[in-house]
Amino acid sequence: MDVELRTVTERLRREAGVSKAYERLVATADLEELADVLAAAGQPLWARELAAVRLGAAGDRRAFESLVLLLNHRDPSRCAAAAYALGRLGDPRTARAAAALATNELRIAYALHPVRLLTELHAPESVPALITTLQRRLVPHDPYGKIALACVEGLGALGDPRARDVLTRASGHPRLAAAASAALARLPDE
Repeated sequence: MDVELRTVTERLRREAGVSKAYERLVATADLEELADVLAAAGQPLWARELAAVRLGAAGDRRAFESLVLLLNHRDPSRCAAAAYALGRLGDPRTARAAAALATNELRIAYALHPVRLLTELHAPESVPALITTLQRRLVPHDPYGKIALACVEGLGALGDPRARDVLTRASGHPRLAAAASAALARLPDE
């Protein structure tokens, strides 16, 4: 079990309390049992999250819908767990879903993990979604500085020249200037 998955399971152990159901879900190698948790009514959130993350990390696409819902959760630790699993899932729908979440202004407060996931995926949807999200953050007194910074860093990591204009604009914002300059330096010459 890698560090990320161990972090998720330990957090969910605390949430589940003393639970035989938790121990069974952590120990099982049966993907059908995990998928049954996602399909069953009345399951606690910790059980659904554990099943979805384990299925996603195993590359089982039955976890996709549950993971996308968790990626947009108000609890950042659930978003991080979902992003981790979606990054390993290998589902071609992932980038489109992450782009939709990252660019949804009604849910922008929860966009940090979708933005980071888009960077990790290097998908065709990544750069346009990050550009759109960053453009919207470049207004006076925008309260989502962490999301803007994640966009800047992501665009630098992706190294796509289409980001040049928005990164140039971002370099004029004090909280983004250093990161935007570094990102611009990573872009190929025109």
